[in-house]
Amino acid sequence: MLTIALPKGALLKDSIKLCQQAGLDFSLFLEESNRQLQIEDPQGLAKALLVRAQDVPVYVEYGQAHLGIVGYDVLKEKQADVAQIADLGFGYCRMSVAVPSASPYRSSSDLPAHGIVASKFVNCAKEHFRALDLPVEIVPLYGSVELGPITGMSEAIVDLVSTGKTLRENGLIEIDVLFESSAYLVANPLTYRLNSYQLSEWVGKIIRN
Repeated sequence: MLTIALPKGALLKDSIKLCQQAGLDFSLFLEESNRQLQIEDPQGLAKALLVRAQDVPVYVEYGQAHLGIVGYDVLKEKQADVAQIADLGFGYCRMSVAVPSASPYRSSSDLPAHGIVASKFVNCAKEHFRALDLPVEIVPLYGSVELGPITGMSEAIVDLVSTGKTLRENGLIEIDVLFESSAYLVANPLTYRLNSYQLSEWVGKIIRN
């Protein structure tokens, strides 16, 4: 049976809506009383896994899910071996470098050599500063990364920004955008190549919507 990995969090509602438009109903995941992490479509056409967004490409790469919906930011960070099928057109945000508004830095290249940058997107941050040939220490934080510069632990952060409200409320400003992100449909490369589980047909139904 076709298996789709769906991300918990901000992308879930739109992901389920997209699946519904393709004829697959996984809306049970939206019910507060639901505790199941794996469900079947009522018609028995497919099943879905409800996983952390960061785990979607892992399940797809290792074949436990044939398709997945995940943000481009996660794909860049995880560097998983998955086929990127299509930009689904929702979940827009951007990966940015931010600093305290009172700091003298106004671009990434202004940051001091061997300074500290806090981020939950360690690989994305490393790639950005490596391209600038600027040696910095990337400190992984997985909670409120804005606290890094607020407490003086770091000069800057690399984080996802949507409206920018959280940055503003914590006295931070964006100084660079690494890339823009949105939700992507991804597939297991082997399953996609062999067109198992009528994958190309399902992909067509999903991306047409």
